[in-house]
Amino acid sequence: MPIQLKSRSDLIRMRVAGKLTRQVLDMIGVHIRPGVSTVEIDEICHRYIVETLDAIPAPLDYRGFPRSICTSVNHVVCHGIPGSKRLKNGDIINIDITVIKDGFHGDASRMFTVGKPPILAERLIATSQECLVKGINAVTPGAHLGDIGAAIQQHAEAAGFSVVREYCGHGIGRGFHEEPQVLHYGTVGQGLEIKPGMTFTIEPMINAGGPQTRLLSDGWTVVTKDHSLSAQWEHTLAITDNGVEILTADPK
Repeated sequence: MPIQLKSRSDLIRMRVAGKLTRQVLDMIGVHIRPGVSTVEIDEICHRYIVETLDAIPAPLDYRGFPRSICTSVNHVVCHGIPGSKRLKNGDIINIDITVIKDGFHGDASRMFTVGKPPILAERLIATSQECLVKGINAVTPGAHLGDIGAAIQQHAEAAGFSVVREYCGHGIGRGFHEEPQVLHYGTVGQGLEIKPGMTFTIEPMINAGGPQTRLLSDGWTVVTKDHSLSAQWEHTLAITDNGVEILTADPK
């Protein structure tokens, strides 16, 4: 499938979808506490997206996914299905939000901590966020997708962590998952050239242990094979003539 370069009018609507996505993540933070279940977090987000934002939660019924958000706790890498599991002190959780507004998607995720996490978890969370920033800083017209992956991989591995290989960032717009695929490892100067009009996510999944993962029997939940902690941050980006615009970031 060819890459869909976005027009000015497309980007106007994508900015709105990105802003709403960020608002959901801003809203949910106060609800992340010991004793709350991940399905309760999902229900709060669902009501906020549908009733307050008048938008659509993209994951719900997407290829059969049963909930409105993804909640990935501790050793869950991505696509965790909200359920009866209750958070406890020391847990870390990634909340992944994708909102559809006026036909366009916004996609972002953020790490949250429950009480006081272990020092290793705090380091992993900080490093994974730094990896996202490193990846974004590598984005400019004329650069290559491999530049993004190389920046992320170098930073993660220098900190003693590993990069998940099986899952990656993706193009986004009218479709939830469009071309191109954005790997979080790679070689400088390799891969597709980055051009104005592209819109895609960067969402590095960084493990405290090895990079290997395992898909659970529910067909969605991905965990670290060695049961080590995993952390992830995500933004949706638009490539402009002069650089990059982070559509899901606070303009401040």
